This record gives sequence, C-alpha cells and structure tokens, in this order.
Amino acid sequence: MENKEFIVDEDLKNLRLDVFLSRYFEDKSRSYLQNLIEEGNVKVNEKLKKSNYKLKSGEKVSILIPEPVGLNVEPEDIPLDIVYEDNDVIVVNKSQGMVVHPAAGIYNGTLVNALLSHCKDLSGINGVARPGIVHRIDKDTSGVLVIAKNDNAHNKLAEQFKDHSMTRSYLALVEGVLKKDEGTIDAPLGRHPIERIKIAVIKDGRRAVTHYKVLERFNNNTLVECVLETGRTHQIRVHMSHIGHPLVGDPVYGHKKQRFNLKGQMLHAKKLGFIHPSTGGYMEFQSDLPEYFTKVIGILKNELK
Repeated sequence: MENKEFIVDEDLKNLRLDVFLSRYFEDKSRSYLQNLIEEGNVKVNEKLKKSNYKLKSGEKVSILIPEPVGLNVEPEDIPLDIVYEDNDVIVVNKSQGMVVHPAAGIYNGTLVNALLSHCKDLSGINGVARPGIVHRIDKDTSGVLVIAKNDNAHNKLAEQFKDHSMTRSYLALVEGVLKKDEGTIDAPLGRHPIERIKIAVIKDGRRAVTHYKVLERFNNNTLVECVLETGRTHQIRVHMSHIGHPLVGDPVYGHKKQRFNLKGQMLHAKKLGFIHPSTGGYMEFQSDLPEYFTKVIGILKNELK
C-alpha cells in the first residue's frame, strides 16, 4: 500500500476531489481515482467524501493506493531499432503500431516485451509492467524515446521530464493550411468531461504548452514541427485539433472522413535530447521519417507541381 497526503493550495480550491487527484496522478485514469474514492481509500481532513466534493483551501487530502495486481510480462524476440545504447540508457526508434508497455488487455507485442528479450538490466521504478519506461509515445506515433537501464538513470531522466529541460521535437502533418508561420498553443489539458477516453482543453486542466513552426504548406495540409514545453497525454493531437488543424489520420481527434488509408495519426517523434545521467553531457538523437509518412508527403508534393 502507498499512502500519500496533499494540502490544497489556494489556487486549487473549488476543484472536484477527483480532478484534484488527477493533477498528481497523471498515469491513472479519472475512473480509477473515482473508484478509489468510492472504496474509501481517499479522505479529506480524515473524512470520506464523494468524487464531486469541492475542495477548500488548506484541507488535507490523503489517498491510499493499493498494490497493483501482479502482472507477468514475458520477454519476446521482437526486433528493435536501437539508435544508441550504453550501461545507463537505450534510445530506440519505435515503429507505428507498437504499444510501449503492457496494460489491461495488452500483455504482449509491446516495446517492454521486446526490451526484456534484449537485456535484463532495466530500471524497476515503474514496476514489472513498465521496467525502464521513463516516458511514452502513443501506439500510433512513431519515433525516438529513451529507456532507463537502472534506477539512477531513471530518476535523473524523470527529473528532466519534470522540469521540462528535455528537447522533444515532433513532425506532424495536419489538416488545412496554417496561415501563421509559427505560434504557441498554451491551453490546459485534462480528461474529457463526457468522453472519458479523450483528452480535452478544459479550464481546470494541467498547463500544457506546444510551440509549432510551419515547415511546408500543401494544397490542403501543412507539415509542422511541434516542440513540447510540457508533456501531457495526447498533447500535440489535442492542441492542433483545438486550433482547427487536427492531425491527418487521427482516429480520435481528427476528421471523420480521411483521404489516406492510414493506421493512425501522422505524428513522428523526430528529435530527443537530454543530459546523460552519468556523464552529465548533452546527447541528442534524431529519427528519419518512416515510410508511411514520406509516402503521403510525396503525394502532397506532387500535387503542387
């Protein structure tokens, strides 16, 4: 059992109890937190409250998180595109369609299954289901991500994600033609109030900032570079949709009618830079656009001729 306590700051008063907790437990769904509240694992000033209870400044929120049910994750001999590896980190180029780690209903074919086959020395901070996993990219997003091979590396990399000092640059193909050459989207994100599988721009969400720059314009689409200042779930996908330019191929936030027969959104983690956890030196890695991406870009370029 894990027991944590929080004091409600003045700027967080009037938030629903479940919304307040979601700010501190980004890796857990709102429904999971609501179940904890209903089961009596959450108290406000030592008293049980409902999920919709509006918190007051100075109140103490305590939460008891049960130990996760054991999950046996098996190594699988799945090819990995390893960009770099040493005693502390592995940088891989994840293909579109690969899930990063096992979760409910998904127990094999993930990046973690492949990593366990490749090496045994992965950090254990995130438990048996997510060994070495410091950050994630969506199943249908391709590109570079870093894995920690020991707890020291994990902690130092996680700190860089937390203070937003990592370099993270993505290439995205969006619907429509952006007029501005560059811009910044500063819009808070949280669980959609009705469609729980979605993320949305909401007033009481967590701060999310995406910087974008136009790389190339086509007849009805734009290729943009997106640099993350924060790293929220589905951030680029939701932010670009929010300004009226959803990602091409996005099955959740994109147009219902898609021109191209794609397996998911056209989003590629192009660049990743971080301070190496042992040497203290800055390292930066890049990934070429995969074939599915370059094929569509080629079609759009030909239409300009």
